Amino acid sequence: MTRKSKIFSTVDEIVADIRDGASIMFGGFGGAGFPNNLIQGLARKGAKNLSVISNNCGTGDGELGILFKNRQIRRVTAAFPGPGATYFQEQFDKGEVELELVPQGILCERMRAHGAGIPAFFSPVGVGTDVAKGKEERVIRGKRHILEESIGADYAFIKAHRADALGNLVFRKGARNFNPVMATAAKTTLVEVEEIVEVGSLDPEAIVTPFIFVHRIVVVQGLRYV
Repeated sequence: MTRKSKIFSTVDEIVADIRDGASIMFGGFGGAGFPNNLIQGLARKGAKNLSVISNNCGTGDGELGILFKNRQIRRVTAAFPGPGATYFQEQFDKGEVELELVPQGILCERMRAHGAGIPAFFSPVGVGTDVAKGKEERVIRGKRHILEESIGADYAFIKAHRADALGNLVFRKGARNFNPVMATAAKTTLVEVEEIVEVGSLDPEAIVTPFIFVHRIVVVQGLRYV
């Protein structure tokens, strides 16, 4: 797709080229900062066999729940699938979806490392547990560590409060959570925002994600369910 502007007219347009088998990161934590409009657009698009990375696995039909309900996800990397993730739980119990369970801080650091060009790092978190199975172990400064590989994705679905036309992003309070780090770790970052403002009108000190990490933007107002 060749375009001069990063701004798309509709949610359906911004997700139109996402193919079956794509890997996608989804920002959000405990209901805050989830790109729900982009998720609903992906549900309408119908891409299947997705490999997703998200802290949560949905709450009922909300957040990633609709994608599990539609059986669009085959593998998920998550820190806290969550007791409300009913569709995920049902499919996981039947062996219909794969889960890589990752400690929350390690999940963040794996994404941050990918964005920084670091292929792997050693961490003491998870030593001696199921998390360590199959991973290289090394003693560093007298303490056991395991090797964690960085993690990236084809796409990141991000929610921000506002953007300028270049793609500089400002987040609102707790919605900042996973969104900024995921934007750095994806080949293509899609962002839903409540408002687009003129270039130069954002306070530089308030910009969390610079435009270089942002590829597509769409303005939404609230959540529109299908």
